[in-house]
Amino acid sequence: MFSPVREQKKLLRAKVRSEAHAGGVEGASRKLADTFLRNIRLDDGAVVASYSAIRNEIDMTELNDALREKGHKIALPVIVGKGKPLIFRAYEKGDTLLANPLGIFEPASFALSANPDVLLIPLLAFDRMRNRLGYGGGYYDRTIKKLRAQKPLLTLGIAYACQEVAQVPVGPNDVPLDRIITEFGIF
Repeated sequence: MFSPVREQKKLLRAKVRSEAHAGGVEGASRKLADTFLRNIRLDDGAVVASYSAIRNEIDMTELNDALREKGHKIALPVIVGKGKPLIFRAYEKGDTLLANPLGIFEPASFALSANPDVLLIPLLAFDRMRNRLGYGGGYYDRTIKKLRAQKPLLTLGIAYACQEVAQVPVGPNDVPLDRIITEFGIF
C-alpha cells in the first residue's frame, strides 16, 4: 500500500545519507557531553539508555562516562525482533558487546536487564518540532510508547547540528521527542 509519508521519509533518508559527513564533526562527542551536562538535570540515580554509535552517529563514550561519574546507570538497547519494542541491558565500561544482525553492538544476553528513565536516541535528521527521522524500523517509537505507559520517560534525540532539516515527515505512529541535543545546543 502506498503511503505518502513513508515515501517522503524514504526520500529524506536518501538525501541525508548522501550528505552525511564521513568523520563526523571534530570534537562533537566532547561538545555534546558538555552541552548535556550544563543543561540537562536528571534525577539522582536515573537509568540512562544510551546507544552504540553506528555509521556517522555521535560517539557516546564521553557522555556515558560523565553520567556514570555522576552516579547514573547506563543501559544499551537490544533488538529482540522485528516489530517489537527494544529492551535494555545494563552496560558498564569494558563490558562485552556483541554485534547483532544489523551490526549494532549490544550487551551480551547475560547482562542485567534495565528499565530506563531517560532514552538517548540516535537519528538521521530532526526538525525544530522535535520530530526525528530514524532508520525506518520504528523501534524507538514502539519503545517510547511502551515505556511511557509504565512510567515517566525523558526522550532526548542526539544529533549533529547539521542534521537539522526544515520538516521531518510525520506518520501516525511517530512520537516527537522531549528535546534534541546537538554539539551546539538544545531544541
